[in-house]
Amino acid sequence: MQIRRKCMVLNVVAAVAFVLFPALVILLSSRFEILQKMGPVLICYLGGMIVGNIGVLPAGFAAVQSTMQDVSVALALPLLLFSLDVKRWLRISGSGLLCMLLAVIAIVLTTFILQFTIASGLPDGWKLGGMSVAVYAGGTPNIAAIKTALGVDNDTYILFNTYDMMFSLIYIFFMVSVARPFFQKVFKLRPYESVVNSDDAQASEMGDDSLETYSKMFEPKIVKGLLLAFLLSAVILALSFLIGGFFPAVFGTAATILLITSFGIASSFIKPVRRLRYTFPFGMYIIYVFCFTVASMTRFDVLIHINWTILLYVVISIFGSMLIHALLCRMFHIDSDTMIITSVSAVCSPPFVPVVVSRLKNRDILISGLVTGIIGYTIGNYLGIGLAMIFRSFG
Repeated sequence: MQIRRKCMVLNVVAAVAFVLFPALVILLSSRFEILQKMGPVLICYLGGMIVGNIGVLPAGFAAVQSTMQDVSVALALPLLLFSLDVKRWLRISGSGLLCMLLAVIAIVLTTFILQFTIASGLPDGWKLGGMSVAVYAGGTPNIAAIKTALGVDNDTYILFNTYDMMFSLIYIFFMVSVARPFFQKVFKLRPYESVVNSDDAQASEMGDDSLETYSKMFEPKIVKGLLLAFLLSAVILALSFLIGGFFPAVFGTAATILLITSFGIASSFIKPVRRLRYTFPFGMYIIYVFCFTVASMTRFDVLIHINWTILLYVVISIFGSMLIHALLCRMFHIDSDTMIITSVSAVCSPPFVPVVVSRLKNRDILISGLVTGIIGYTIGNYLGIGLAMIFRSFG
């Protein structure tokens, strides 16, 4: 009994440490420029991978990690969607929306090719297709949702996620270094021409991970609004879970995930909800907890015995869809910066957008990157589940 109690205490302490780690990252980033340039997501991934592989986590913590992973995503998704003014962003985004559509088409085409080549004949190959479309059209939070919705086993999920993190980092380094001259010279994408002023307060707030932003969240008026937003997100989670329970077991979880997304979008049309301040940074903080948690579940020992099918699926999904996306952008006369930021928001999600924007020194594309990334969060769930079911029927 005493050993069990000690184990429970250690698990609680570890869980609290997981929740507070992003706060430490934000604090340190405000003091060290190199950390600020890396960004919270990358640091949380690296930190989580280290913590998960040095043997410091208590016994039985795997169950806590799994719960934190699922709950954090479910709570964060509505918070990320509350601040989205759909009508306004549709007017402002311009070519960004077309570019996002082309990015989605690119990953869907890539996945269809992979499904009938690499994944052909695999019993659960259709699940790889669902995960690939969900994560590379909508970002990491969607892959966790798809894992739950499609019943992907932990081994496959961990392998996919580990390879994804490895090659996504390589992809990001490419995007912030030589991507612009590469796409302009090889694919003949035109340079960006500034046509709008994107110095927008809401966009800046959405893309700001500074200590100042998170400090403002503790102001009494802001705290009250965030508590209401958190409660609404919890209600959405509970309501979605309740309604999802009426569906057949095979579709229940998928229905719950889609309901969470749909209720989050619907809530954004309610002006008092949409006007709540800092719901996006609050949601992103929860995503940072998710990133740290997921990364802590990776195991370096999986690299000893490589699963070439999953590894190739991930690599081709990332870089194959990127090249198809660039080709489509050339056909539709979309500039290089819009293509880069939209690709990043689709493949790696909005947290990486400000990092790339700062490296490109082009604040005009901040809105397009953030908005298309949020849209990606939304459609990724639908596309991932829908295409997975299509691929399953082919099998």
